[in-house]
Amino acid sequence: MPARSPNSADTLLIAAISGRALAAAARRAGYLPLVADLFRDTDTVALAERAVKLPGGLHDGIAGAALIPALRGLTGNDRPAALVLGSGFERHPDMVETLGRHFPPITGCGSRAIGAAKDPDRLAATCAELGIPHPALSWTAPPDPRNWVAKAGGGAGGAHVGRADGKPLTAGRYFQRFIAGESVSALFVAAGHDTRIVGFSRQWASRAPGAPYRYGGAVRLRRFRRGTAQRIGGWLTALSCRFGLLGLCSADFIRSGDYYTLIEINPRPGATLDIFDDAGAPLIRAHLDASAGRPFTLPRFSDAMASMVAYTPGPIASFPALSWPEWTADRQPPGTRLAAGDPVCTVFARGASAAAAVKTLRANALDLQTRWEEGPP
Repeated sequence: MPARSPNSADTLLIAAISGRALAAAARRAGYLPLVADLFRDTDTVALAERAVKLPGGLHDGIAGAALIPALRGLTGNDRPAALVLGSGFERHPDMVETLGRHFPPITGCGSRAIGAAKDPDRLAATCAELGIPHPALSWTAPPDPRNWVAKAGGGAGGAHVGRADGKPLTAGRYFQRFIAGESVSALFVAAGHDTRIVGFSRQWASRAPGAPYRYGGAVRLRRFRRGTAQRIGGWLTALSCRFGLLGLCSADFIRSGDYYTLIEINPRPGATLDIFDDAGAPLIRAHLDASAGRPFTLPRFSDAMASMVAYTPGPIASFPALSWPEWTADRQPPGTRLAAGDPVCTVFARGASAAAAVKTLRANALDLQTRWEEGPP
């Protein structure tokens, strides 16, 4: 590969537990992604200019001691325009502060914003002050555990959430009152008083033993009540100003009728990036612009798009070689050994409405499961 200019303004450095979606978004925005994540799967390698596998695991996260050497080796002589962080840093905002001393400007939220947004006590207190509905929380076992869930501070993805059982929790976990209803997420670009919502999605869980709220999928909603969107937009603007949020973030709500309760803030590009990104107005560009204090443009949508994680219901000793459909990503390479409940890939579908997109999505997922269970023809 020929040597690149040391001032590589068209290159982005990406670090995350899984960097594939960010790499795809970077490509759509015209950037060359350098990706460091825990998987270095075939999709990420195909999208990236270069990719390295970080030490660590889904349970323990990214190994902090090895992160800077890995990123230095990945960048080589390049000087990327920015460092884009995905999931994996919510529990360790100190790692973000360290990265900021060694690498190009970090786009999005800094360590203080991440720490504030993911501090359960601070989020609850701020919501109470701003009049934003938010569930009660407790650090001690509640007397009525059936009405509470147990969560990990700084957790993401839903796998860390479980129903409370009345027993004391390990350090770093807390109780949050259970709110019945439908899960709705708002993807937004935080930029102080110019904070704007990209769109709303409905999300669902893919229940598993010990993980009743494991992330299943999401569908981008084509329609949303204007008054409700404006009210939620006001909440997110206030929180962005209070915490110093910047760039792409998401907020999770529970909808009960016309009533919305904020569950948590994710101060980073989230799981719905794929279904909201658009080549005409790339969200990575909006992320970079908002982080730098520049005006930004958001995409507009005329249809719905959905995605879901396809998990294997049983163990697979050696994953077969498949001819993967174009509506899949994060594909397992052939020969991989999978345990029951492991992710196989991400599945996508579009539709004229959210219902149509989800119907096609579930048909696609069933078709794909048949393919891997039957193996190649």
